[in-house]
Amino acid sequence: MAKPIAITAVSASPDEDRHRRIVTYTVMMSIRVACVVAILFVPGWWRLVCLAGAVVLPQIAVVIANVSRRREEPAAEAPGPLAIPDRVPPEWLKE
Repeated sequence: MAKPIAITAVSASPDEDRHRRIVTYTVMMSIRVACVVAILFVPGWWRLVCLAGAVVLPQIAVVIANVSRRREEPAAEAPGPLAIPDRVPPEWLKE
């Protein structure tokens, strides 16, 4: 069966968009918590990497989570110009 043609380019519902943003933010904050815990256990320059992750990830998470996503669907095609016939067919004149 052929895919139906979309009349409008409708974006995701607010509930779907909110769920996607919550999941994205939660994953990034979980990584931040792992970085904070890792600061206590890793030696050397890895501690600085974890510290940078713990400091920078909140700002990145907020920016990424607040971006709303729109579906990329092809735009509907506009109809072409109407052609005016040179001659009117006889069946059009009958009433």
